[in-house]
Amino acid sequence: MTSLVSGKNDNQIWAAIIYNFRLPKAITAVLAGAALSVSGLQMQTIFRNPLAGPYVLGISSGASLGVAILVLGFSSFLTNHSIHYFGNWTQIVAAWTGSALVLFLILAVSLKVRDIMTILILGILFGSATSAIVSIFQYFSHQSMLKAFVIWSMGSLGNLSRAQLNILIPCIIAGLLLSFLFSKILNALLLGETYARSLGINIQFSRIMLFISTSILAGSITAFCGPIGFIGIAVPHIVRILFRSANHYYLIPGTILAGGIILLLSDIIAQLPGTDITLPINSVTALLGIPIVIWIIIRNKKISSLS
Repeated sequence: MTSLVSGKNDNQIWAAIIYNFRLPKAITAVLAGAALSVSGLQMQTIFRNPLAGPYVLGISSGASLGVAILVLGFSSFLTNHSIHYFGNWTQIVAAWTGSALVLFLILAVSLKVRDIMTILILGILFGSATSAIVSIFQYFSHQSMLKAFVIWSMGSLGNLSRAQLNILIPCIIAGLLLSFLFSKILNALLLGETYARSLGINIQFSRIMLFISTSILAGSITAFCGPIGFIGIAVPHIVRILFRSANHYYLIPGTILAGGIILLLSDIIAQLPGTDITLPINSVTALLGIPIVIWIIIRNKKISSLS
């Protein structure tokens, strides 16, 4: 801790571990937790569905499709080295495009279908469809590119370089700022579109801007860290319980803080302290998030039966 605060360390090995591995990984965990949690909060508010989130609605799968098209779809023309030559922006833009594609498909469906549960099911189907396309790319891809993609798809917080962090940090900050600027609109959408329109809010424009924010947040994290599930669903509910409020001026900062802390703790658990074994981060987030999702479903069933 002293070496981290002072910036001085006589042991070069410790310094390399702290500054080249531990610190970047911790920063990545905080950014990923905050981004995925806020994107989940936005989706739950827009669709007024407690089970909406970047993983369930297929947004993460869409980002995976964008990366798969880049890495696997062009494997006949590009090598892994040439993809890195074009820069990290290529991968992150591919993920943004894929996540935005799924989001706007869901938006188009939501304009025709008013039933929230149907929209959720269709989001899951879109996610399954993109996963099927990714599987086709995997089947026809070159062995070296396939290995790189499979390792990426397992999800990891420790593979980011300083150059990638320099891209990820401003992207996440921009997405979070955009989300915070639309806090008033998110509050209005909680009470329904009719109420929001009565306040003079342009619903279509607001949805598009919030979808762009979600695509930036979920797409950026998926591009560099792989698909990470259940954080986007579970954390917003934890924050609502702690704050006992539906005001997004409080929920968004609380979700940023709680998401970063929970994913950082998940990464510590994944390290299995005292052993040389490291679990996939997706396994830990699933074990933490699934009980919360089950509790949400049971709680909503009880409320609907009383009403």
